[in-house]
Amino acid sequence: MTKIEIEEELKQICPSLCLGIIQCRVNTKEECPDLWQVINEKTVNIQQNLAISGIVDIPSINSSKKGYRAVGKDPSRYRLSAESLLRRIVNGKGLYKINNVVDLLNLVSITSGFSIGGYNADKIEGVVRFGIGKADEAYEGIGRGSLNIDKLPVFRDNLGAFGSPTSDSLRTQIDENCQTFLMIIISFQADKALPEAMDLAIDLLKKHAEAEEIHSVIL
Repeated sequence: MTKIEIEEELKQICPSLCLGIIQCRVNTKEECPDLWQVINEKTVNIQQNLAISGIVDIPSINSSKKGYRAVGKDPSRYRLSAESLLRRIVNGKGLYKINNVVDLLNLVSITSGFSIGGYNADKIEGVVRFGIGKADEAYEGIGRGSLNIDKLPVFRDNLGAFGSPTSDSLRTQIDENCQTFLMIIISFQADKALPEAMDLAIDLLKKHAEAEEIHSVIL
């Protein structure tokens, strides 16, 4: 299993930060009708029962926005991925359809309100460290171009930064060649609601991605 550490500087600023880590072997594929039946039911429910103004009141999102402010990043300019997904749904745009692994990750995110990193573990080199982005750092975000990660909570490996609660990088993205999947659920409210989100993720991975060799831990 990929070794992951939270850097001391980030721990000091965000003492309630926890990571729910899941790594497993998966069968990544483009189409997954059974999963999309579940996703469609969930998105309809959210659209009917959640307003834009209510998104920030979701505890996992509210605590994450406070975490961003604590490290010096404006969460209204650099939105958390979970908030962005929920705003899309409430605005009637629905979720993107990428592949079964990314799509089930997004389902866990909109259900729990946690922003979640999803990575091809075979593209990661060395120990992963979760720290704070620096002014001279950037990476190509998925669908975002060059992402300014200064003062953003970021994951780094031996090759540099590759993920954040706002957007992950092209380098480690999940495509149909992904066989070893690393999911990191990012909580700024300690482990409150984190085990439930991880249980949901593991259940979906088993049902819709034929997950095997599943390892999970809360850091």
